[in-house]
Amino acid sequence: MTHKPKLGIQGPVVAWQDPWAGEASDLIMRTGTGSVCPSQDPRPEPGAFVSCLRELGTDFYVHHVLPGTEHWDVVADVTAAGMDICLGNEYGNINGPWVEGTNRYDIPDQAIVEASTSGRCLGLLYDEPEHLQINVQQYRKDGWFPHWGSTEGLSLAEARSKVEQSVRSRTEHVSRIVEQAGLASTSVPLIAEHVFPTMFHTFARAGMDLCPKIMKESFQSLQLSTALGAAKQYGRALWICADLWGPDTGRWFTRFPGFPGHSPQEFESALKMGYFMGPTHLFVENIDVLLRHKPEGFRKTEFGEVWLEFVRKFIPEHPLTWHHSQAEADIAVIHSDDSNYGQNERLFGNRTSQKPDITQSQSVFHIWHLLSRGTIPAHGSCLHIPGYDFPRHQLKQDVPLDQFPLEQGYAGGTGRRVHPLFYPMSNVLAFDEYVTADQLGQPKLIIVGGTTLNTNTFSMLTKKAEDGAVVVIADWLLPPDCPEHRKKSGRAGFGGWIVTNDFMASEVKEAVEPFIGENKIWTQRFGSTEVRMYPQDEEGFTLDYEIVRV
Repeated sequence: MTHKPKLGIQGPVVAWQDPWAGEASDLIMRTGTGSVCPSQDPRPEPGAFVSCLRELGTDFYVHHVLPGTEHWDVVADVTAAGMDICLGNEYGNINGPWVEGTNRYDIPDQAIVEASTSGRCLGLLYDEPEHLQINVQQYRKDGWFPHWGSTEGLSLAEARSKVEQSVRSRTEHVSRIVEQAGLASTSVPLIAEHVFPTMFHTFARAGMDLCPKIMKESFQSLQLSTALGAAKQYGRALWICADLWGPDTGRWFTRFPGFPGHSPQEFESALKMGYFMGPTHLFVENIDVLLRHKPEGFRKTEFGEVWLEFVRKFIPEHPLTWHHSQAEADIAVIHSDDSNYGQNERLFGNRTSQKPDITQSQSVFHIWHLLSRGTIPAHGSCLHIPGYDFPRHQLKQDVPLDQFPLEQGYAGGTGRRVHPLFYPMSNVLAFDEYVTADQLGQPKLIIVGGTTLNTNTFSMLTKKAEDGAVVVIADWLLPPDCPEHRKKSGRAGFGGWIVTNDFMASEVKEAVEPFIGENKIWTQRFGSTEVRMYPQDEEGFTLDYEIVRV
């Protein structure tokens, strides 16, 4: 049996006007840059655009709904061409109208019904909902309105629960209106598209499918280990977005500062990386970078050539015999979902609650630092933390927007890029504090951090240690009635039990050393198949791959 993810492309944001909305596209902000960006190329007609999507091997089109415009034409044209469609909420998040008391735009019920009754609507894409719950004023500036509602004054656990309940309310509402339209209630899922490796588990627990962004500003192995673990634990579909927005600059076709913020070579490696994770869907954000549109028609950029080679040649020559749901952990990370990616504040959008103990809050970062052999920083889980200066900022200062696009890219600045793909990891999956023994599988090493731990999970961990696993657990997570022999490190049946207040301590490093693998390999196992990834260049901006039966 083979598995082929559905392949998609997201619509334009600065290249040309939306083929269906036309001039209305240039009256709103279509990017998160804080300003209206005039389209750079003439608008294509819908028919020509849809034909181009088909030529690019597109299975589905990601269309961000323009609030206040009609939606049926785009659905009808795309589905008539034999493609599926996914409706996204990003433009409404940026411009409004927002759900009362939030910074969130929900696609109207009527639009959902229209799309779903076509029989080809794959779902509703929620753009960076974790980001907009934490960084509340990214778009909406007239008050403090978190994406899923206010969490002010709540404890961390209460805030997490409030967000989960709000998300579940929305997933259940969409299920009801789809069912009332005569379709299966599960036929139009909500998909959470994440830039930060936080809240995957909370959203999955509340009923959303998951979509990690790769490239962007992520540490790839951390991002994917977390998303894979959440999808496995909660039985969710896994979408992957190859997001061309990013931090770097170079001598490649450039639409906008940071767009693309990755080289064509990195894009090629990232597409293969995403594909080898066995997702249900894989799409590119955005089509702007793949194509130019001129009066005489479309012309592929170097990024478009990479995409077409991937679709027409690489995928047929590398059929998948595995699926993301088969992911297995040799090393399991268990931590409460605290929504912290390194800024140590506004957890779940809460400005007023007492911050968690810094040792507890940052323990997760220390774990990833340990498992990546020190290559992932010990103070955060993405590049939006102290210590990173993005080259795109210099490009923005040096080149006026009216000079874009840059056919030959940008050669200014230091020339030093900051976003490699490679961070070593050895068959790691991340779970939240509610994981069960069956979901966990048979990892050889289990590391437990974060701020809280479910008591049933603690009991399960003691059994795992007795059965042969090495368990490393934070001392503040031990329950009040913890047996005395579990309050200190030592043997535990056939395994090991290590209690620590510092995951960077020498005792912990010595214990995990036999499990964490080599410093020049990243592995992710799916059943009996192991995907092995190696740095192709010195800094790991591109990858080599090996598929091994184990």
